[in-house]
Amino acid sequence: MSIERTARASGIDLLRGIVMVVMALDHTREYFHINAFFEDPLDFTKTTPVLFLTRWITHFCAPTFVLLAGMSARLSGSRKPDSEHSTFLITRGLWLILLEVTIVNFGLWFNLSYSQTLLQVIWAIGFSMVVLGLMVRLPFPTTIPALAIFLIFGHNLLDNVSAPEGSVLAVLKTLLFQPGVLPVGEGKIVISGYPALPWTGILLAGYSLGSLYFRSVSVIRRKRILLWTGVGAVAGFVLLRLLNSYGDPSPWSRQSTGIFTFLSFLNTTKYPPSLLFTLMTIGPALILLSVFEGKTSFLSVYGRVPLFYFIVHFYLIHLLSVVFMLISGISWSDIHFTNGTGGVVQNQGVSLGWVYVVWIAIVASLYFPCKGYAGFKSRQTSRLWSYL
Repeated sequence: MSIERTARASGIDLLRGIVMVVMALDHTREYFHINAFFEDPLDFTKTTPVLFLTRWITHFCAPTFVLLAGMSARLSGSRKPDSEHSTFLITRGLWLILLEVTIVNFGLWFNLSYSQTLLQVIWAIGFSMVVLGLMVRLPFPTTIPALAIFLIFGHNLLDNVSAPEGSVLAVLKTLLFQPGVLPVGEGKIVISGYPALPWTGILLAGYSLGSLYFRSVSVIRRKRILLWTGVGAVAGFVLLRLLNSYGDPSPWSRQSTGIFTFLSFLNTTKYPPSLLFTLMTIGPALILLSVFEGKTSFLSVYGRVPLFYFIVHFYLIHLLSVVFMLISGISWSDIHFTNGTGGVVQNQGVSLGWVYVVWIAIVASLYFPCKGYAGFKSRQTSRLWSYL
């Protein structure tokens, strides 16, 4: 079945481009803002409304990124036999996991010893693609959306499930449901920042929604379904959050001021993505997909090469932060790349205003490399390039 290529490019790529740009704000803040590695911007005892919202707005990035990865998988798979599509998803998923624990992690820490390995969004997408690759071979087409709904709406039932420390069950829980630290050898740990199964639910949801971009679905119908599904998700978030009973392990509460009470209402759990976090972020993403139908922008350039941008922007931000510290008078001997901060020194950094300046400069500097790489990749005929 063919797909609506123009709508895909102008809608999905534009939204993904916006996501990639906003994502860089959070990573710039982490490496440049004073004490970002040492203080939680969501801690109401230490944060400000502007700092909180600077962190909060970037919450939309990971779930939208994963959702769109699922949609893109559906679009590419529509042109392949199920067996070929399954093989591609599984091998690309394994490739992404390999990239996460090698190239991406070195960009995060600049730690040649790999004493700590952080599993983040690329790991989650890779794992999810392996699961999806196994599922596309199943004879029942409703299996994928059913599992997506079950994982998104049901995984919070496992919030309070415990497992004996050091057991196989505890390892699986850490990798799949709850964040944590796993020792893997003398002096080496794996940090499960993105437990995989809740994110798998989001990717499977994106895969299911990807069928809206088949040619058999009219533009009007696609926009209407995306819009009202998004509105329903936002309404569901507001209702469940007001009830304050299910969907997030951290209930909101009254704070010292009205603005902080409102921020508490928005402060849902990302690690792992709770039901309320997912509804809060995916709802607006679906609404924007409806709004962006038929539209394009210079931001689409970033969305066409997400993996390239993701890796390059991390290395650029981290490298610039090291250069900044050296220029600021920090000696090389005081920059430690094995202490879990990527070498960032405590009580060093710039104000939040300068973080925004640095962020804009970094994003602007990546425009032409991304545009050039997108053009280069479009001219390649080898199937290997589909993995990059």
